[in-house]
Amino acid sequence: MAEAREHYTIAHFSDIHCGDPRFDASLMEETIAGINGAAPDLVILAGDLTAAGYREQFEEAKRYFDLIGCGEKIVIAGNHDTRNVGYLHFEELFGERHTTRQLDFSVLRAGDGEEIQEHIRILALDSTKPDMNDGEIGRRNYKTIRQEFAEEEPYKIFVLHHHLVSIPNTGRERNVVWDSGDVLQQLKDMKCDLVLHGHRHVPYNWPVGNTLIVSSGTASTWRTRGYVQPSYNLIEINSETVTITNKQPGGGEARRERFHRRPRPPVAE
Repeated sequence: MAEAREHYTIAHFSDIHCGDPRFDASLMEETIAGINGAAPDLVILAGDLTAAGYREQFEEAKRYFDLIGCGEKIVIAGNHDTRNVGYLHFEELFGERHTTRQLDFSVLRAGDGEEIQEHIRILALDSTKPDMNDGEIGRRNYKTIRQEFAEEEPYKIFVLHHHLVSIPNTGRERNVVWDSGDVLQQLKDMKCDLVLHGHRHVPYNWPVGNTLIVSSGTASTWRTRGYVQPSYNLIEINSETVTITNKQPGGGEARRERFHRRPRPPVAE
């Protein structure tokens, strides 16, 4: 059994857009250095690896992704990756576009220091539609959500590329997944704890019901909005709280927010 610790860490980044004119290799290298320096237990790349789904862009993304030293990594496709039938290159170089994973950690309970076994259940679903910016999870995948999140015990993490709720400072709303309301209902029913996504290039944390929804900025491009800078997230989870630290590549901490890991349920009448 692994040595117990106070928390485990997830590195969450997205929208690296290899091949884009505004891609900056130095930002990518600094993001990788920052993630490796944090020594996370899990790394999640939430889509848009490429600018337009071309083979050489995926190959460049793969070279960078392989430089991340974490043994547990999950990557999903974004809308840019499925342009030009790019999902075929994604599948060959990165594997299946839907992923499930279970991880186990020994964590010290806050207060009394008791060692507990923490089970993490992760479900990553491809929300893309070829050659479209819009996304959808689709009714065919609701059964998968319910099956994978059926057990009560695990801490449940859902990963997709598109956003389920609007993100501030992104201008006119576009591309919330077509069936976002139904997906949110599925996640609520199955008591999903954490949702991780990318797409809008703006980091933001939304507590919605009993689920915390966390957006990633663009980690390695200057395809930014307003004064928002390129960034990635480090997420620390312990027995009581979830702390999201938004980091700038090669720079300091942009923002840190802490939430109860399971918000209190509505008061029963």
